[in-house]
Amino acid sequence: MLITRIITATILMAVLLPILFFLPPIYLGIFFLIALVAAAWEWSRMIAPEAKKAAWLYAVFCLVIILLLLGMQAITWQFSLLMMAVLFWFFLAPFILAKGMNLSLQKFKPFYSITGLIILPATWFALVFLRELGLVFLLTTMALVWVADIGAYFVGKAFGKHKLAVSISPGKSIEGALGGLLLCYLYAFLCVTFLPLGDTLFGAWAIQFGWVPMFLMVTVLTAFSVFGDLFESQLKRLAGVKDSSHLLPGHGGVLDRVDALIPTMPIAALLAGWI
Repeated sequence: MLITRIITATILMAVLLPILFFLPPIYLGIFFLIALVAAAWEWSRMIAPEAKKAAWLYAVFCLVIILLLLGMQAITWQFSLLMMAVLFWFFLAPFILAKGMNLSLQKFKPFYSITGLIILPATWFALVFLRELGLVFLLTTMALVWVADIGAYFVGKAFGKHKLAVSISPGKSIEGALGGLLLCYLYAFLCVTFLPLGDTLFGAWAIQFGWVPMFLMVTVLTAFSVFGDLFESQLKRLAGVKDSSHLLPGHGGVLDRVDALIPTMPIAALLAGWI
């Protein structure tokens, strides 16, 4: 299993690193597009496992939404899509998570179908927008999610006693989430201290608003990275599956790897656009 994970990760890095550092930004956009369309396919298979052909149509529909908004160059529509995604994560996702496993996937299938066609395309536009602000800007913003995950894992393993959402993800603890947040504070501080201030979201916010609002922003982004992880875990449990798919051998599916980015990136894009 470990060897499979390493091989898959090595192949992904061999593809992604040249795209990041040697090719024009459009190729990174294409890479993200492929990943998000694959995530849409997985999303549909989870909410309607019996309709395997429909999953392909759902992925195509997600692709059409992205290409249509991109082709129209409708900045207002793209912004509206980002806003809808952010409003979902702020005002609907917490109530859904609060329900735990007391939900009927069959009953909420139309809701999840519409939700996927909002939050997945919004994630792609957010990633592309952040890349337009600079490669370092994009990578440091994405890295916040990984830092939160790493901190939560190790602190949770060492000190985790109180479950964060026992019915959804028994392995997550409150102590782990707080540990991830503290590590994110340190990470943001290091970004502001050692990188050009305008090259990162954290530095830009520290310049514009000061340290306290910057750390509040980090708190929000870290919290919603946890929300994204829990939301996908809840959906998988409702669907009765361990992984979103087997597209990435040893790692599960694309959604399993990007779940924490799905809420965080649209929020980060709006915060970056604000300044």
